[in-house]
Amino acid sequence: MASPTTIADIAREAGVGTATVDRVLNRRPGVNADTLQRVLQAVEKLGVPPQPGRPRRNADFAFAYVLPAERTPFFELIERQIALSAGDFRHQHINEVTHRFDATDPAQFAAELALLVDCDGIALLAPDVPVVKLAINELVRAGVHVVTLFSDVAGSMRETHVGADNRAAGRTAGLLLARMAGQGDTMVLTSQATRLSCEIDRRIGFAQVLEERFPELRMVRLQELPAGDGAAAAALRHAFDGDVDPARLAGLYNVGSASAGVAHAVAGLGLARMPGVIAHDLCDEHRALLAAGEFAYVLHQDIHYCILIAARVLRALCENLRGALSVVQPRIEILTAENLH
Repeated sequence: MASPTTIADIAREAGVGTATVDRVLNRRPGVNADTLQRVLQAVEKLGVPPQPGRPRRNADFAFAYVLPAERTPFFELIERQIALSAGDFRHQHINEVTHRFDATDPAQFAAELALLVDCDGIALLAPDVPVVKLAINELVRAGVHVVTLFSDVAGSMRETHVGADNRAAGRTAGLLLARMAGQGDTMVLTSQATRLSCEIDRRIGFAQVLEERFPELRMVRLQELPAGDGAAAAALRHAFDGDVDPARLAGLYNVGSASAGVAHAVAGLGLARMPGVIAHDLCDEHRALLAAGEFAYVLHQDIHYCILIAARVLRALCENLRGALSVVQPRIEILTAENLH
C-alpha cells in the first residue's frame, strides 16, 4: 500500500515551502495566484494529505463557551465579556454560542456538555469531577477541540488551560494578609463546598504560605459557606460567635463567590482595627466594596484577554497550526482602592 501524501511531498512538487502549502490547504490568504495554481496542480497530481480531526462543514468556526449556570458576579462578568468580544469573533470568522449548565449537578452538566459534539471547539469552565472528565474525553475523541478556561479539569484530554495560576493567587493572598497581622492573630479562609479546581488551588496556596512562612498565625477554615451573600454573611456571623474571636481577626480570604456577604459580615463587627479582606475578580460590586474600604485587595486577571486567547487557541487547533498551544497566561493583578482604573 502506497504511503499517504504529505505536505512536504506537495511542497517539493510545487517548488514552494510547506507553510505555503498549509495556507493553500486551509484556504488562508497571502498566496499569489501563480503559486496557488502550482500548489493546486501538485495536490491534483499527488492527492490531498490526511488532515487531523474532522473536516469543517462551514466557512466559519463553531465555538461554544460553557459556564456554570449559577448567577455569581464572576460568571456574569465572563458572560458579559464574551458578548463584548462578538466583533473580534466575527473578524476571525468565529460563530460563538454561550451555554450555562447547572454545575451543582455534575452528572447533568456532563450530559449537556456531551451534546455539543457538533462544535469545532469548546472553551469550558466546569467542575473538576470524573463525569465531566469523561464527557471532555468523549468530545475530544469525536474531534472536538476543548480548552479549559479559568478553572482547569486536570487529567482530562483537554488540550490546554487558559487562566492565571490559582495556587500562586492563594499564596499571594496569604502573604498580603500575613504581613498585616501580629503574633497569634487569626486568619480566616472561606469558601463554599466547591468542585471548581481554581478555588481548591487557591485554598491550598493560602494554607501553604501560612504554614511555611507564618506558623505563629492561627488559620481557621470555613469551607461550607452558603452560596448567597445573605446566607454567607449569616454563617460567618455565627462563626464569629464561636470558632473565631473577632478581637484576634487580622484577615479573611474568600476564594470564590459570596464575597460581598463575607465583607459585610466583617464590617458589621464594628472593630476598631478593620481586618483585611481579600476577594477575587473586579466586578462592579467588588469595585464598590474596594473603594469603600470593605476589601483590602481584589486579586484579578484579565478576563477579556483569556476569552480571546481561548478562541485563538481553538482556531489554531482547528487549522493544525504549529505552536497552537503556546499560551501566555495572564498575570495576577493586585488591586487596591488606590490603583483602580
